[in-house]
Amino acid sequence: MNVFLIAGEASGDKLGGALMAGLKALRPGIGFSGIGGPEMAAQGLDSRFAMDELSVMGITEVLPKYRQLKRRIVETAQAVAEGRPDALITIDSPDFCLRVARAAKDLGYDGPVIHYVAPSVWAWRPGRAAKMARVVDHVLALLPFEPPYMEAAGMSCDFVGHPVVAEDRASRAESEAFREAHGIAPDAPVVLCLPGSRRGEVTRLGPRFDEALIRLRDRIPELRVVIPTVPGVSRMVRDMTRRWPTAPIVVEDPADKLAGFMAANLALAASGTVSLELAANDVPMVIAYDMAPMSRWLIGMLLKTDTVTLVNLVSETRAIPEFLGRDCRDDLIAEALFELLESPEKRAAQSEAMALTMQRLGAGGPPPGLRAAQSVLDFLDRRQRRA
Repeated sequence: MNVFLIAGEASGDKLGGALMAGLKALRPGIGFSGIGGPEMAAQGLDSRFAMDELSVMGITEVLPKYRQLKRRIVETAQAVAEGRPDALITIDSPDFCLRVARAAKDLGYDGPVIHYVAPSVWAWRPGRAAKMARVVDHVLALLPFEPPYMEAAGMSCDFVGHPVVAEDRASRAESEAFREAHGIAPDAPVVLCLPGSRRGEVTRLGPRFDEALIRLRDRIPELRVVIPTVPGVSRMVRDMTRRWPTAPIVVEDPADKLAGFMAANLALAASGTVSLELAANDVPMVIAYDMAPMSRWLIGMLLKTDTVTLVNLVSETRAIPEFLGRDCRDDLIAEALFELLESPEKRAAQSEAMALTMQRLGAGGPPPGLRAAQSVLDFLDRRQRRA
């Protein structure tokens, strides 16, 4: 059995790596090809080109790379059509992945297409599910309320759990060691600053997060800031905070990140799956996000929900404050952070919502990668029996 997988960014690479591990455990001897990053490479994938080429988002961000992306779509579709895998599994990055699936079918690929991570049709662009159903047969959903949307459009869909429930957490001892190593007093409040992992996000959000945290430190001088980051944007983050009177603690090592999460009292984070990482570590948070003006206008016109924070959506609460678009202002963010730090009631409400979110995402059950692999194999078995 051979499977062609495509992941377009780091989060998809993590999903792909766990899925591949699950498939290898359930179907020894399975072969892989496609596009991915280090997590998928560790499971035996030799990526056809660097996954980083696909890590762009937003209209104004994609346009300068359109020709290069289009060429990669054609190359990848040809590889699928010529290789004729037993299944094509596309992981998130729908703008790239679904174009590849459509082009591969046009070139003669007639095998099944499985998409991992349901598009957010419950939030915006509900017509995407119907368009997706033209090329996708089966969907692996991360959120428990997504399968009905996919099934209504004509695809089969399984909720397989969110990978955040299987991620490691630091111990209390590691948290205390982190504070000691960085000279943080045991009673000093620690705030995590998470302005995103893409250069565009850091460029837009960094200055506003910077100003919000300076405002907060003016009111709480003993506050310490920890910024978990990744190599691609770490220099930008360090430059952003160079003028601070007390330098923030910038960490790149994954173990330091986990210890920093455990040591934190609250967080300021960009909108996205990081809210679930914070929830898994029971870190109260304020969410903020903005995009390039054209992207902001378009998404504002199409957005169907009153919140984009996943903890709010999964827990069916509005416990997490968020500041989006024009409301992504340093004064509003700083005030919300101060109120959260000063209010045990608000922190308790968030903690309850975060615990419920983890429960609903599959905490305590089989690992999501294994559940996803089982869903893939069950779908392929059903398809084969019908053939």
